[in-house]
Amino acid sequence: MQRDDPFVQIGPHAPLLGEILVARCGVAPDSIERALSKQREEGGLIGEVLVRLKLCDDDQLALALALQFDMPYLRDLPRSEDIPVELIDKLPINFARQRLVLPLGRGSNRRVMVAIADPHAVDVIDAVSVLLSEPVEPVVASGHKITDHINKTYSRLRGAGAELEESGKKDNEEDSEYAQSEELVDMLDANDEAPIIRWVNGLMFQAVKERASDIHVEPGEREMIVRYRVDGVLREVKRAPKKFQPSITARVKIMAGLNIAEKRLPQDGRIRRKMAGKDVDMRVATAPTAGGERITIRLLDRSSVLLGLADIGFASDQLDVIRGIIKRPHGILLVTGPTGSGKTTTLYACLSEINAPDINILTVEDPVEYQLEGISQTQVNSKIDLTFATGLRSFLRHDPDVIMVGEIRDRETAEVAITASLTGHLVFSTVHTNDAAGGITRLIDMGIEPFLVASSLVGLLAQRLVRRPCFECARAVRPSEEVLRELGLDPKLFYAGAYQFPAVKGSHPPPPGTVFEPVGCSACGELGYRGRTGIYELLMLSDKVRRLCLDKADAGSIRDAAMAEGMVTLRFDGARKVVLGMTTPEEVMLMTAESGD
Repeated sequence: MQRDDPFVQIGPHAPLLGEILVARCGVAPDSIERALSKQREEGGLIGEVLVRLKLCDDDQLALALALQFDMPYLRDLPRSEDIPVELIDKLPINFARQRLVLPLGRGSNRRVMVAIADPHAVDVIDAVSVLLSEPVEPVVASGHKITDHINKTYSRLRGAGAELEESGKKDNEEDSEYAQSEELVDMLDANDEAPIIRWVNGLMFQAVKERASDIHVEPGEREMIVRYRVDGVLREVKRAPKKFQPSITARVKIMAGLNIAEKRLPQDGRIRRKMAGKDVDMRVATAPTAGGERITIRLLDRSSVLLGLADIGFASDQLDVIRGIIKRPHGILLVTGPTGSGKTTTLYACLSEINAPDINILTVEDPVEYQLEGISQTQVNSKIDLTFATGLRSFLRHDPDVIMVGEIRDRETAEVAITASLTGHLVFSTVHTNDAAGGITRLIDMGIEPFLVASSLVGLLAQRLVRRPCFECARAVRPSEEVLRELGLDPKLFYAGAYQFPAVKGSHPPPPGTVFEPVGCSACGELGYRGRTGIYELLMLSDKVRRLCLDKADAGSIRDAAMAEGMVTLRFDGARKVVLGMTTPEEVMLMTAESGD
């Protein structure tokens, strides 16, 4: 209640929360007004609005609430290992997580000191006292720190991975925090005793917590090495003694429904779990190596997959064209790029944009990464001869309006896709080429007649994923003229702040004449980057491009013609996003080095 309005008084002489934030916590007065305006539009608690808009942080809000309620404020919580086990053993983790409360220890007055994020929640304080059967003394702390300590403390209570550490494994205590049961219950609420199970569960939960896209479990000569891929970059996170390798491998195989006795052949499976409230699908692949079986786990966060076209980095000019393409009644849109460049995410965003009850959408994929509501999805299966071509050919008998083909790999698939587009269907697909123009020549190289390519293709979209700077620590710097020229920018115009580029959702422009430089902080794991966005090259099949296609021109000639007609190249789209603060020059040059920009 007290946070619904920053100027509500708790008692007749209580200080005002808004005044405290301004006078004691360093929050600007106009920030309060801005948050109030946002609250009137969207609702919610004023403190949450301030934090969400980054007008104040969790610690400032906690301090203001402590001052308003005349309670002690605790900026730094004690180490999780110093919190008595007998206290947290009496408090259910669900209650602690939902109400953001955690006992910390006994004070000099023998009362139990309890950290709480909302001092107004008197009922929570009373409930903790009842559960502990002791008098308590509440102290105010930030909700973020309380949540983090709950995770650490309750993992220690359950002794996750303790036996492994006793065997000489030097490991990060936080990596084995969380347990999980075989049913689809939240991993944090499970209560398994087996150390191997806990170790594997902690491995997966930590990966989700750190936003990893892949887990690599690699057998070494003396140890098993675990690496996470975060924002496209691999880094080692933990190790386990070699003697636990068979047990760890068997545990993952059991979870994925694989044959634990088969160690000579590669296997594929899936795991579905709920972790901290998120539904996460994991695609598991094993492969025999000289040191034993290696395991790769691809994590697919079901709660964050359905991104819209505006959320994946399209500038407003590109967005208008893409939306025009996907609303056409027929034709082919090809998305090109190497593995891991986000092609499938883009196609899913296109499907989500047009998905409606009056449109029949069918997909054939390898594999089906995410299940989309209202769309019929088929996974290829080579064992029964269900290929992209046979699946696509079958789909034509099901009266589809839109068809998505995971990838055009061969002439047969390309021919069926072109036939579908020429008979009144809209087809989305991908092909592995470095740039958009290369997609045209790749189809012709497969043996497709140039006139069929020219008449069926509507547009080609090349893309890459570049890392976004961590805005908590990014530093604005003045780039050299050489770097600007490599990006295709005029140094004089750049330094003068004269560039005006189309808007992109999520832009965070640095001061004029500067770019962001990664630094590294606790929020980004000292990497300097947090999250990724796309850079795009959209080639439309104009009359001139179609003539070049009919003449079997090389990719360079097609690309030059498209650029002369206004096509924005991958590198220049990256340069636009550098100016808008969405990435760094180093990322753009690295990801576009092979495209010839």
